[in-house]
Amino acid sequence: MTAFSKDVLQLDVEARAAALAAGLRDAVQRRLRRRGVVVAVSGGVDSACVAALATRALGAGRVLALLLPERDSSPESTRYGRAQCEALGIEHQLQDIAPALEAAGCYRLREEALRSVFPGFTPDMPWKLVMHGDRLNVDTLNVPFAVVRTPGGDRRFRLPPAAYADIVAATNLKQRTRKMLEYTWADRRGYAVAGTPNRLEYDQGFFVKLGDGAADVKPIASLYKTQVHALGRHLGVLPEILERPSTTDTFSLAQGQDEFYFSVDLRTLDLLLWARNHDVPPEAAADVLRLTPEQVRRVYDDIDQKRRTTAYLHAPPVLLEPVPEPAAYQR
Repeated sequence: MTAFSKDVLQLDVEARAAALAAGLRDAVQRRLRRRGVVVAVSGGVDSACVAALATRALGAGRVLALLLPERDSSPESTRYGRAQCEALGIEHQLQDIAPALEAAGCYRLREEALRSVFPGFTPDMPWKLVMHGDRLNVDTLNVPFAVVRTPGGDRRFRLPPAAYADIVAATNLKQRTRKMLEYTWADRRGYAVAGTPNRLEYDQGFFVKLGDGAADVKPIASLYKTQVHALGRHLGVLPEILERPSTTDTFSLAQGQDEFYFSVDLRTLDLLLWARNHDVPPEAAADVLRLTPEQVRRVYDDIDQKRRTTAYLHAPPVLLEPVPEPAAYQR
């Protein structure tokens, strides 16, 4: 067992920045043999940190940022994303993906699923997905709900499996459409696509397969969320981005990551994921974090369950017969 404290996630930020920049430069130029990187900048800390790290690694002239809003995106996200690109001195391209999503049926499918549980829903009503509750204090099945803001106030509707699956499938179109454009620009420039998941998202499967989970290189996948904030601050990520609550920015009502997928505040979950990764007993973690052992066990169980459920997101395609790789492809 490794000693556990609230300080286990502290970094020597300059040493880590230098190591990650060197690794990214080697990955792009030597291993991938690309000229630069494309990164989708969302207005959040993860993508801002990747853009800043890529600028340090490759120079501003070899980083292209894409701003890819859609109908449900907060205008604040685009404003912050553009400001970060300007602060770094990197080229950025803005493309609204709403027309593509409209044509693909994204919004229609989501609205039909909502009307199956709330017939009075209209497209002008802001809404979001939430889960059952805080995993620290709730030991029941985590089930999805839609929260809809109506003229009479917010209303909450439990989603049956078919409606929930339709909403998730349609929503995933947003990430897959963005990734399609990232690779289009990468092809045009001879660049690699840089992904933006942090360790919490990567470990727990909080990404869309062939959407934000697709990339040629994932520079911050080893960093816990709190470490991304520390590194971003060191690399010049704007204060307003660093202070912004983590949001999925994919529904018309603001949706925090910790009210939908993780169900625990991210600072606590970072520490408990570290503890789980280092075999810290629940009793020891509980003592440090002033929780009960039972609360820690619930979170440990949730971590393990998410790893099992989302393992297929990390899996390569299944080959039905062996296909030996030529030596030139092996690394």
